[in-house]
Amino acid sequence: MARKAKNLLVELSRQGPHRVLRGDLALVGMPGLVCTPESGLGLPAVAFGHGWLQPPSRYHGLLRHLASWGVVAAAPATHAGPLGSHRLLAADLQTTLDVCVGVRLGDGAISVDPGKLGLAGHSTGGGSAVLAAAANPKVGAVATLAAAQTRPFATDAARECAMPGLHLVGGRDVVAPPVANAELIAEAWAGPAQVRTLPKASHLGFTEGRHWSGLLVAGKAESATHKAAKALLTAFFLVHLAGQRDYLPLLETPFKSADITFDNTLEDPVDQSA
Repeated sequence: MARKAKNLLVELSRQGPHRVLRGDLALVGMPGLVCTPESGLGLPAVAFGHGWLQPPSRYHGLLRHLASWGVVAAAPATHAGPLGSHRLLAADLQTTLDVCVGVRLGDGAISVDPGKLGLAGHSTGGGSAVLAAAANPKVGAVATLAAAQTRPFATDAARECAMPGLHLVGGRDVVAPPVANAELIAEAWAGPAQVRTLPKASHLGFTEGRHWSGLLVAGKAESATHKAAKALLTAFFLVHLAGQRDYLPLLETPFKSADITFDNTLEDPVDQSA
């Protein structure tokens, strides 16, 4: 019997069954961090793009959470300055996936399946994840958090993305309003795409801890936003990369805290926030 979506939401918002190891991408020539399960062969891997001015450490909890559920998660720390290149960050996300597949992780008890690769990102890092996905047919799933437009345009790149896409947006995001960013990306998406609105989330609600960039960018870390993002991204990647279909009901069910406001797989799309 299929489990109820609300029960899955609670389950996946908690730490998973795997002990997590943390590593440094600098050991292979690229600054950044990587979180892996203690062991596991043929695992899925996700490369995560940081937001404007945000260090990868502000997403450590999310990366660690994914790893606890059996997903190798890595985030390059490149192009984190105010003039960082979206295009080059996208290239570094692809390199990060190559590292996860081709470089020995841990003590050799971990391996990544090259057919189970995903991308994710926050703000302009989300837009860069879309750029990277458009250029890499091996990517099987893409998730964005408060995605922001990039140069080259993520909305144009979305037309080349045939893999499933999940786009979480903040109802209180005044930095990258969904109507001008994530919603346009989802509408242009070539494959199945869904937008979920977290009504109380701000732009920086998806980040963790404090950082000086809070003086320039509206919003702050929000525990409720973290909880929803962790559960939904975990379900999304377990379903589409690891083939664990038991978690599909969570992706198909709207919640008050994460309503489905766009889904291009519906035959007769309606405003589901009503």
